[in-house]
Amino acid sequence: MEVVAVRRGAVRSVVVAGLLVLGVSGVPGVSGSAEARSGPEADVAYHGRVSLSHGRLRVWVVPQNEGPAALPDATLRVRLSAELADRQELAEGCARVGLREVVCETGALPLHGRGRHIGLLLELKKRVPEVVVRIDTWWNGGASDRDGSNNQHAVLALDTGDAYAF
Repeated sequence: MEVVAVRRGAVRSVVVAGLLVLGVSGVPGVSGSAEARSGPEADVAYHGRVSLSHGRLRVWVVPQNEGPAALPDATLRVRLSAELADRQELAEGCARVGLREVVCETGALPLHGRGRHIGLLLELKKRVPEVVVRIDTWWNGGASDRDGSNNQHAVLALDTGDAYAF
């Protein structure tokens, strides 16, 4: 049995007989929930780009925080309109959580600062002419975020190899 920590103290994934099982502990709430509004306030934002070429999707994300409070960590989610291949080699701090979904920890998000740059090379199960990539906050340490428009993105990537910015 393999145990991988995705978010210190919050998410644990266990691979049992080829299935990914997630357990969440110590998480007061996700972004936008009623529980999240009782914590500190932080304006998390994501900027980056995606590109699709021959069934391989590249995702590059830079998380940042405009405050007013710093965050020790957050977890971003990347959801796809196409299924991921069965085997993926993910960046450190990232885990697959579904047929079309990956989560990654951002690292510390200082006030008016950036978290770690996250780069993913995702193999799709089948080659498709286009894929919709949705990026949002999966967990933010219980902080409230009044401006969700800068941390919720949907990007259409065509299988041309061109980079699409968000």
